[in-house]
Amino acid sequence: MQLDNRAQTLLKALVERYIADGMPVGSRELSKISGLDLSPATIRNVMADLEEMGFVASPHTSAGRVPTPRGYRVFVDTLLTVQSIDESALESKLQNSLQTGSSQKIISNAAQILSSLSEFAGIVMTPRHESVFQQIDFLRLSEKRILLVIVSPSGDVQNRLLLTDVDYTPSQLIQAANYINQNYGGLSFDEVRIRLQGELKQLRDDMTRLMQAAVEAGSDAMNDNSDDVVISGERNLLSVSDLSSNMVSLRQLFDLFEQKTSLMQLLDVSNKATGVQIFIGGESKLVPMDQMSVVTSPYTVNGKVVGTLGVIGPTRMAYERVIPIVDITAKLLSNALSHTPG
Repeated sequence: MQLDNRAQTLLKALVERYIADGMPVGSRELSKISGLDLSPATIRNVMADLEEMGFVASPHTSAGRVPTPRGYRVFVDTLLTVQSIDESALESKLQNSLQTGSSQKIISNAAQILSSLSEFAGIVMTPRHESVFQQIDFLRLSEKRILLVIVSPSGDVQNRLLLTDVDYTPSQLIQAANYINQNYGGLSFDEVRIRLQGELKQLRDDMTRLMQAAVEAGSDAMNDNSDDVVISGERNLLSVSDLSSNMVSLRQLFDLFEQKTSLMQLLDVSNKATGVQIFIGGESKLVPMDQMSVVTSPYTVNGKVVGTLGVIGPTRMAYERVIPIVDITAKLLSNALSHTPG
């Protein structure tokens, strides 16, 4: 739905003032801050139209108006003037934090930087590793219980317990491991799964079942990462009244950080996008709270997107300041990880 210039100017002024002080904005105040030579009566008529279209709402009959999720969406998509940040100065300031230590340390520092600069919560989805293995081994623990040992190309070791229908002998387990290592070592488990379907017909059924079980368990092991999401600054959100004003909101907030499931879904979506994305609560079903927004950007290693980072805050956040913070941090993290071994 198209808004004329007058309606856009008034909506922009209303959202900016509401973000600044959190109070409903009245027509008289808008006539002063909008820069338009309009009477309060004319402004009231435009506000009534905006309310009918779903861009603003009246929290009380006698009060001014506040932006709705739809109003925020129009604001961030078409009306927002993003602050210019001295990128070289910020890069210099963050250089030490994002250039030293292991990849995990750099990612943790990035979450802290996002939190510190935004004064909200910073979040980074750790890189998704390809489920490639260099070698596997089977160790017989007892009857029908086998330990699958997976070694990645970087030397990381993962273990998984296999419960089988058949009691395999040690020699059978060695034979199966040798077959997989010689024919499939260095491939991903997904690739092995496809090739196994056509290549194992000549082997006995029980050996086929063992190898298929190993591939399934191995794929799960390589994709299982308990530290998928690094969050910093959760406490900052407890001081945001919009997010912690009552027990229901507080419970939602704690659930969000404990479970992380909805955050992972949101970050996965961001991972497939380009540039900064803004998810607004009440509008995006991916955001678990109506009063919350998440500003995200994917980051890369050697040009390939491997994860997402962002800022979690109230819908009433200073988007013009948070957007460049997220954008620049993603670029700096990409550069740092591309020059970090391992």
